[in-house]
Amino acid sequence: MNVRKKLRSYKYDVEISKIDLDIIRNFLISKTDFLTLLLENPSLLEHESFTELLRAVFHLYEELRSRKNVKNLTQKDAEHIAGDIKRSYNLLVYEWLDYMQYLKNNYPYLFSLAIRLNPFDEKATPEIK
Repeated sequence: MNVRKKLRSYKYDVEISKIDLDIIRNFLISKTDFLTLLLENPSLLEHESFTELLRAVFHLYEELRSRKNVKNLTQKDAEHIAGDIKRSYNLLVYEWLDYMQYLKNNYPYLFSLAIRLNPFDEKATPEIK
């Protein structure tokens, strides 16, 4: 089965109660300058799907940054944040897949390591088995 077809049917559920939003917020805050540089890069903005991913991540960042305490959210607020995380994650998966395809077609040696370090595989290892 084609990976894209599998991904279209995959349920990108987010169990917000299992997520430490402080960690995500602090991570995004620490990467603000980098994310801003990406958003300002005109060559990256030509890639509509990547731009959409950046917008989704920036929205999540703004939502988390705007709250004084992300540990005591109302149910509605938690559902909203879960939706923002789900949107960002879904877009990120497709961008990663596109990048892997690009590496495979153009830089097989880079692809080899990148696929072994697959961030979606908990058992990923750089060692060739």
